[in-house]
Amino acid sequence: MKAQALADHLVENPVDNEYMPLSTYFPDEEVNSIEEVVPNDHPVWKMYFNGAINIKGVGIGEILISPIGHHYPAMARLRFFCTNNTAEYEACIMGLKMAIDLDVRELLVMGDSDLLIRQAQGEWETRDIKLIPYR
Repeated sequence: MKAQALADHLVENPVDNEYMPLSTYFPDEEVNSIEEVVPNDHPVWKMYFNGAINIKGVGIGEILISPIGHHYPAMARLRFFCTNNTAEYEACIMGLKMAIDLDVRELLVMGDSDLLIRQAQGEWETRDIKLIPYR
């Protein structure tokens, strides 16, 4: 399941006084995360990022996880309209800046934006002029 689908669902179903748990069947409910395995003898920081857009605005978030398991989350609301791809870029950039501020030397970056990952790996060139500054 794409993380964007989960983010959209959470935005559309906020927890408030009228909140009722969903009665939904998830065949793989025992699976709560899938990630790349890094050998224990090579500790590395991890960063997960995501951006979400809905009628209420644009939100971005990331979480840095230290090699010893400390979590450093950050969230922000963008004050300008943008596409999903731009929101993903902004979320990734926010996390990278935070990693630099924490003097992280090696970082495993994980996100669900295939476009951003392929561009970072040099496999895809953007044709959208609005995304060129993110290159």
